Amino acid sequence: MADADRALPSGVATGVGSMPGTEIAEAVNIVFGELPEWPHLPELPHRGLGADMIGRGAALLEGLPVQWWGFRWEMADLPGRDARRAADFLERDLDALHSTDASGPVRLTAVGPFTLAANLWRRTGGAMLADPGAVADLTGSLTEGLRRFIAAAQARMPKAALSIQLDEPNLPAALAGRVNNESGLDFYRRVPVEVARDRFREVTESVGVPVVVHCCAPDVPVKLLAESGVGALSVDLTLVGLDDVPKVDALGEYLDGGGRLIAGTVPPLGQVRPGLDKAAADRVQGLWHRLGFAPELLPRQVSIATTCGMAGASPDYARFAMEVSREAAKRLHG
Repeated sequence: MADADRALPSGVATGVGSMPGTEIAEAVNIVFGELPEWPHLPELPHRGLGADMIGRGAALLEGLPVQWWGFRWEMADLPGRDARRAADFLERDLDALHSTDASGPVRLTAVGPFTLAANLWRRTGGAMLADPGAVADLTGSLTEGLRRFIAAAQARMPKAALSIQLDEPNLPAALAGRVNNESGLDFYRRVPVEVARDRFREVTESVGVPVVVHCCAPDVPVKLLAESGVGALSVDLTLVGLDDVPKVDALGEYLDGGGRLIAGTVPPLGQVRPGLDKAAADRVQGLWHRLGFAPELLPRQVSIATTCGMAGASPDYARFAMEVSREAAKRLHG
């Protein structure tokens, strides 16, 4: 596996995934310019169908063709036109990396197996999440696709230290049995913790680079992800109240064990206004103080980002939010 210390820096500003706009070369230049210490390959969902999170993830699947049908992505005998379009978007995104000449950490992003399973349908009806065997097959296929994705990115940036971020907004709901079934009147059976842990471990042990899991939903399963070998967690820290003992303790145990955290404390949408960098840093420092950890350890384990993607932001605000993240990260160093 790639050197985690080089691929997963701490005490810096980074991003989450999506950006406004439709021009990938421009978006890559902005991200690599504004977040030089830990840039990422941005996603541009405004390009349309196939650039969305699920379509982009479906384009990574190895040996499992998909199509857009009836207002959803579903399995198919052969890839549909929209699936080919998604694959083309992905190739263009990778080609945009040629111009970066990156020699430091760079993070790629993709949808995680459980969020993909909750939103990708079987041809017989219902989400893949309904069938544990289908989820296992999907995870294996996605893992192979991620390996190809990483290898293609590495070929374009041979000096870069890569990591891969898996976006899992639906993971807590899948674990709690709160994902609606096809009727919308009931829920799919909850995914057992041990099954989820095994699926994530399959990814972390196979892709060859450190894995980051991003979840901007409440109730992030911190312990499960830590036990599955995830290299860093990216969470919306604004959802964690300092008086919420179970959530604080879970993060504390993770950090006490040396875990790396991308703290989402900068709003992904809004207006340009002063003071956001201080508020973002204060939120992290408040948690650190609450946990009783030594202040000098903070920039060794925590980086700063927006709470979620910025596809809905204005271009001016997106640049501002990245600047805020940089200034907040500097404050972590005291």
